[in-house]
Amino acid sequence: MRHTIIIGTGPAGLTSAIYLARAGLHPLVIEGPEPGGQLTTTTEVENFPGFPEGIMGPELMENMRQQAKRFGAEFMSGWVTKTDLSKRPFTVTVDGYGDLQAETLIISTGASAKYLGIPGERENVGRGVSTCATCDGFFFRGKKIIVVGGGDSAMEEANFLTRFASEVVLVNRRSELRASKIMQERARANAKISWSLDRTPLEVAAGDLGVKGLKVRNNETGEEELIEADGIFVAIGHTPNTKFLDGQLTTDETGYLVVTPGTTETNVPGVFACGDVQDHKYRQAISAAGTGCMAALDCERFLEANEAVPVSVS
Repeated sequence: MRHTIIIGTGPAGLTSAIYLARAGLHPLVIEGPEPGGQLTTTTEVENFPGFPEGIMGPELMENMRQQAKRFGAEFMSGWVTKTDLSKRPFTVTVDGYGDLQAETLIISTGASAKYLGIPGERENVGRGVSTCATCDGFFFRGKKIIVVGGGDSAMEEANFLTRFASEVVLVNRRSELRASKIMQERARANAKISWSLDRTPLEVAAGDLGVKGLKVRNNETGEEELIEADGIFVAIGHTPNTKFLDGQLTTDETGYLVVTPGTTETNVPGVFACGDVQDHKYRQAISAAGTGCMAALDCERFLEANEAVPVSVS
């Protein structure tokens, strides 16, 4: 029996672990196959406070993990295959370990960026391929960039990237865009954005120093061409990692967990959500860490109110 189990790491889960461990609650953190979340695939992080020279994403996550361990957090690597949230204590089934029980749960499993699934894409993440304009746009100052996508996210990212890039080429499989009319109008009014519609991405072209461009097929003529660029931003959406919950928690229409505004409380008392799994708007390391802190404090107060732990001395 545990006071708290944290499912997922990343800035949110690890911040929760630090706070709960310092409160003497000895949280168990269950890491998935990619401990540290999306930041482990990021090269240099320059927008996390406290690092004036920047820090590598994997290093930042390892520092947070060691900080949580220092205060007594425990870590377990494995897939969570099932949860039972129908009654407390909650049951979490971990592949290879069986059933674990806890008075409270914190869900910080994040959201996975959708990729195109073409050759050269995954291999060049961090070498010119990105799924986060806010995170990586700065590195492409004065360069030519491709944004792939046709929804609101793609329009928003294309507009944002024009702050840095000399040119942004928007590539979409169809001749029509899914984005709302107002978002399309904003993008079309931006002189730095050019359009390459009705083009199917085929391959990310790259060399020793990174991305060279995107190979596409003209869907009308069948001809293939290389659109030269220094960076490629894939903006076709994210998928929140909630499948293991089997619909036991309330989600919005896109699958993100719904929390009570101003808290991290889900519809099940004692279950809290933080980080990108409940945030489809900001998706930043610092905002995820902030909600991780909130989840830990919400969790601690819940345990105290239900007399599961003595009053905190943290």
